[in-house]
Amino acid sequence: MNPSFPNPSLPDTERRNWLIATSAAGGVAVIATAVPFVASVTPSERARAQGAAVEADIGDIAPGGSKTVEWRGKPVWIVRRTPEMLAALQGQEAALADPTSARDQQPAYARNPARSARPEIFVAVGICTHLGCSPTAVPLGSANPSVGADWHGGFFCPCHGSTFDGAGRVFKNKPAPSNLEVPPYRFLTDTRLLIGEDGPAQA
Repeated sequence: MNPSFPNPSLPDTERRNWLIATSAAGGVAVIATAVPFVASVTPSERARAQGAAVEADIGDIAPGGSKTVEWRGKPVWIVRRTPEMLAALQGQEAALADPTSARDQQPAYARNPARSARPEIFVAVGICTHLGCSPTAVPLGSANPSVGADWHGGFFCPCHGSTFDGAGRVFKNKPAPSNLEVPPYRFLTDTRLLIGEDGPAQA
């Protein structure tokens, strides 16, 4: 007779007690196997999955260069703008849908023409506000016919043609309804950025 099953000759009460005992033992075994799996997930990985702030090194970004980090499962661009890139933000206000960033797409300290806490460092979520596609950077003077000959530099979404300037402000008559999102962030040092958490005061 298989010892893993109760003897059918046992009284009903004893058979019921046997089934309860074996079920409890099985539950302990499942918990025991789950513990190593949970322990294998490091605190930083769990925190990131829950949307915790992400630290980024910006000291290695050259003028005009950029890097992308992940925060809450989203790509976040960090761009070190040159004086020429900042100058190109001026004079296009009439062509922009929300030139003064009146809509709530950024923290208060980024509600300015550069849409940043420090003009030279631009931080934005790299997701088009139309249907969630990923725009690409198109620099000033690009030969890309999709952005026009008078392009001042910025971002172009190839999915449906939305265009954004170098501060992520959307141009009029495009599918995207609003500017690119600027996440909360703060400078830990001149070369370290914390994305996902506001600072007391931005320099």
